[in-house]
Amino acid sequence: MKTLIVSGGRINSDFALSYCRNERFDQIIGVDRGLEFLYENNILPTYVVGDFDSADPKLESYYRKQKEIEVRWFNPVKDSTDTQIAIELALELNSASIVILGGTGSRLDHVLGNIQSMMLARDAGVDCILLDEYNRIRLISEDTIIKKNQQYGRFVSLIPLTSTVEGVDLIGFKYPLHNHTFTSTGSAGLGVSNEVMEEEAVIHMKSGILVLIESLD
Repeated sequence: MKTLIVSGGRINSDFALSYCRNERFDQIIGVDRGLEFLYENNILPTYVVGDFDSADPKLESYYRKQKEIEVRWFNPVKDSTDTQIAIELALELNSASIVILGGTGSRLDHVLGNIQSMMLARDAGVDCILLDEYNRIRLISEDTIIKKNQQYGRFVSLIPLTSTVEGVDLIGFKYPLHNHTFTSTGSAGLGVSNEVMEEEAVIHMKSGILVLIESLD
């Protein structure tokens, strides 16, 4: 089952609408201010979650009246972000893959929190992607192949999420690496703004978790 989460960060409507038209989702989870995008574009979520501290109060009232939508309200004073709650719900629904729109934006604390929350899906063995019109963000902990004709953008960056990521080989990249160890201090620069040069590029790793970012600009 494929689940779309529409969160409350920045959403480029043209991009998001085009993406939604070309993809099929079994469940759509609307999160707080992300409901504005869904409402304005007549996209009906299957679930609504959040504390509604940043959404138009009229939207909360509207969605509560829709009998086919399950609304889960949370106290604003809580230990989890709204996006984390949505990911937990997606896993509860036995999602096989999760795509998050509206998970990036000017609030870098929220962006970093959303990336960390993707660990919940990774630990459950579920593919999870954080997506906007410029970036596709994933967490990887095993060998990964990027096909040049399928990559999201020109640049590929690798940032260590765990304190160390050991035994990293980059094959088919402009800047190859062999048996490199990334650490959370001092070595991230070697993973930023690489480029795929072959038809397929391979990221091999022995241990740890990397944030894989494919960027268009």
